[in-house]
Amino acid sequence: MAKDMSLRAVGWARSLPMTSEVKGARDWTRAHLETLGWARTDPDLVDSVLLAVSELVTNAHVHARSAAQLILTWDERCLHVTVHDASPYLPEQRPLSKDALGGRGLFLVGVLADDWEAYRCPRGKEVTACFQPPRGHGTRG
Repeated sequence: MAKDMSLRAVGWARSLPMTSEVKGARDWTRAHLETLGWARTDPDLVDSVLLAVSELVTNAHVHARSAAQLILTWDERCLHVTVHDASPYLPEQRPLSKDALGGRGLFLVGVLADDWEAYRCPRGKEVTACFQPPRGHGTRG
């Protein structure tokens, strides 16, 4: 019998106006990660995803001065965490400085995620970070 190679994916999306708190984005994300069983099987990965969500949403609100759309997509291999904002300018990682109060967000996302990318789209840009769970810890079970 041939194995079904079709891609199965699930996704969630939430709009985050400028007045929304980043904590709300983290709580919403945590709830969806719980449906995947990750809170039980890989709490450290959940913490990494939540920190990346905080950084990406904060960047949208602070640097793009824009509402954000947070999109989570799980395709059974990778959790794609995407934040869309209205700015057409791609983010640039600043040199790290001990004295700077900010500028570490993209560095953190790069350390936490397996991969990340940013690209322009018709109404702004999207930054996507991908997280791959350890083998055997991807979904409920």
